Amino acid sequence: MTLYAKSFSGSDEMIGIEYGGEEFLLQIKPENKVTLLKYDKVTRPLNVNLLKEALARVSDELGLEILSSNIVTSNTKQPFSSEYYKKVEDFEHIDFSRKKVSVEVGFGSGKHLLYQADKNPDTLFIGLEIHTPSAQQLLKQIALQKRENIWVVNYDARLFLEMLPSNLCEKIFVHFPIPWDKKPHRRVINSSFLKESMRVLQPEGRLELRTDSIKYFWYALETFFALPKIELSVRKNEALEVISKYEARWKRQKKDIFDVYVKCKESSQKRQTIVDFNFNIVKYRNSLEKELPQKPLIFEGFFVHIERIYKIEDDGLLIKCAFGSFDRPEHKYLILNKNGCRYFVSSPVKTKVNYRAHLKIMELLNV
Repeated sequence: MTLYAKSFSGSDEMIGIEYGGEEFLLQIKPENKVTLLKYDKVTRPLNVNLLKEALARVSDELGLEILSSNIVTSNTKQPFSSEYYKKVEDFEHIDFSRKKVSVEVGFGSGKHLLYQADKNPDTLFIGLEIHTPSAQQLLKQIALQKRENIWVVNYDARLFLEMLPSNLCEKIFVHFPIPWDKKPHRRVINSSFLKESMRVLQPEGRLELRTDSIKYFWYALETFFALPKIELSVRKNEALEVISKYEARWKRQKKDIFDVYVKCKESSQKRQTIVDFNFNIVKYRNSLEKELPQKPLIFEGFFVHIERIYKIEDDGLLIKCAFGSFDRPEHKYLILNKNGCRYFVSSPVKTKVNYRAHLKIMELLNV
């Protein structure tokens, strides 16, 4: 065990584990007349078998009487064990496998992405998809079709683009994004996404939007024309060489399809890298847990929510918090003692919105 912490607001306890080269938390939670020992979702390692082995070891060392369990290891391949799956953190320091790079946002079935990769073997295609089963399915197709020029990222495109160097991409495809007519703030096309797209694109590179929604089409035009300098072209019912089953259905229904191409017209400055997610002089002091806010704090473009606080012996806290983007928040633990403060197990993704939230967390801990 690397730490033991007990909740201030409940009877659950947390155990810090270092096992098999991984560091994570296990939760001890009393329920009625029995106690549940389970993994913590925030720090859970990808290797499920490693997690099950650790649960078995901890159960044995604590001398627990096991009434029931689900810790039998299996030979099942992990969902994201492919070399073509990349975590967003990987892009802090990554070597791109091709000189030419394009991005597809929300690839769905992956049909268009696979087609582009086949037709352009000299280009690396980065596919972004927040729907996990779709990401898993594309990884299977990459293996079956032996495509070596596709990377799959299971993350929100609006934040991911911040991780890419300036002037990198030839194209950014956004095909049939969810319109979100009732929740327009969730649309992938917005002013900040457009700004990052233009930074990431090479001069003469272009962003390609394809949509069946007339409302989204006009909304996108308004967003694009807000740029100070723009070259834009529009097409209606353009026939592509590859289409999804949904687009085929819409065509049979005589539904209009709109394409909007926005071309990048100038080179961008080098991306400013955010590197400092340290807490510097922040340390634990007596009764700090009483001063921390119990409700979410909402700011312009981000939030901070101290969700739960655990006591580590007499001179420290384990703090569970959510923060950052409203649509793709970070969930992290902080270990705070008289020697300092750090994120457990790893730092947040190095985006601007996460950094703004980090500064606010430092402010809260220093009050």
